[in-house]
Amino acid sequence: MELFNISLLFFITLWQSTLQHIFLNKFYGNYQKSLNIQNELHSAKYRYEIKTIDMPVDHFSFSVLNTFKLRYLINGTWQKTNNAPIFFYTGNEGNIETFAQNTGFMWDIAPEFGALLVFAEHRYYGESMPYNNKSYADLNHLGYLTSQQALADYVDLIQYLKSKPKYKNSPIIVFGGSYGGMLSAWIRIKYPHIVQGAIASSAPILQFTGITECESFLRIVTSDFKKAHSNCPKLIRKSWNIIMNITSTNEGKKWLSDNWKLCQPLKNENDIEQLISYLQDIYTNLAMVNYPYKANFLAPLPAYPINAVCKHLTNESLTGIELLIAIKNAINIFTNYTSETKCLNLNNSTPQLDAIGWSFQACTEMVMPICSDGINDMFKPHTWNLDEYSNDCIKQYSVKPQPNLICEKYGCKDLSTATNIVFSNGLMDPWSSGGVLRNLSSSAIAIIIPESAHHLDLRSSNPNDPFSVVLARKYHRFFIKKWINEYHEIKK
Repeated sequence: MELFNISLLFFITLWQSTLQHIFLNKFYGNYQKSLNIQNELHSAKYRYEIKTIDMPVDHFSFSVLNTFKLRYLINGTWQKTNNAPIFFYTGNEGNIETFAQNTGFMWDIAPEFGALLVFAEHRYYGESMPYNNKSYADLNHLGYLTSQQALADYVDLIQYLKSKPKYKNSPIIVFGGSYGGMLSAWIRIKYPHIVQGAIASSAPILQFTGITECESFLRIVTSDFKKAHSNCPKLIRKSWNIIMNITSTNEGKKWLSDNWKLCQPLKNENDIEQLISYLQDIYTNLAMVNYPYKANFLAPLPAYPINAVCKHLTNESLTGIELLIAIKNAINIFTNYTSETKCLNLNNSTPQLDAIGWSFQACTEMVMPICSDGINDMFKPHTWNLDEYSNDCIKQYSVKPQPNLICEKYGCKDLSTATNIVFSNGLMDPWSSGGVLRNLSSSAIAIIIPESAHHLDLRSSNPNDPFSVVLARKYHRFFIKKWINEYHEIKK
């Protein structure tokens, strides 16, 4: 895809429960701002009709009869015949136009397959609000934001499309990256009679309690920086104590605030925690978007931005103020590559609807433990504490997380019955820690992409794409063609 998500994108990394929500709001604030710019850049290239369909607020109740307008985008430019394949994007945490304009692989292959393109918006994101401006008002309105309800939305939309004579026997192939990739995998697992196959890119369906070690995610981030230069993660690891020491005095806080050009000066312990969260946020984002060409995902960045960052962090003897100046110059690659940023805003935590939506999901079913030990990774040590995390969620939303719910609903330890899914994971992507890295069955295939960051294979083709990414896309095409042919054989 041209410039996609995260959200994962997507998603939920943090080290302490109180820091997690700071991270989420700040991450998604920057994320949505960046993607709004990208929408303008790509609107001329990707064209579609915007439509809506009435959806039940609650698919699983006979007493809640409310409905809402679910938005979806459709493009039939390349459809050549009746019963054309339907390439269906399972929308994740954001405005669906963002994903339509940033999932270039689907657009690249639509002419080859004569496919109809459909991009479905996830409820509670973009404009698909079940209760309009009251959707986030309280738990009574927000409680229908779950992956299960979203999958049921997609099933209803698919069934509606196939109720039309010209799509009656159309095979359905779903696509998704990050959380969207999880949804693609889950809809094939849960509704195999509806969906014929799924391309699930960078889908961490195993990043859950008792399945994946919480340290794995940040160790991959560290490995990415170590690959750029062996001293780079060592200096980042060293910087945490130096930051804590220098900010222990008012004079030190002032120096750091002035030298780093912070929009708001550091004043207290909460500000210091926010600064640390901000830095960890940047390092993690860099690992996800370490693409082989210039990109504008999350921020305008050069090719392989981690290499550019680590050029400032090669001298192992750096310490004290000298190291902090080097860290500032390094993170400027992410925060100010265009030289247009006047100051660093550590307090960019005003929640937007998308930020609130994912934060709620992280407090209910999408509980994805991440921690660091500061020894095998370059981060400040933080343990995963479910009790603290739960208390924070109870305070914010009056909900208690259910860390085992996803594995109970979709499966984690035993996925041997899964079929017709391609799980693709880049080894440079920290979310591969919770990805499917080995074949689950003869037709649920794991594709490992050594040179890929976060769902690079779903971006549009680029002359600088590594061979492993080009090859992964060929595998995608092979399996898509296979699933379509198998479907038509059954329908004969």
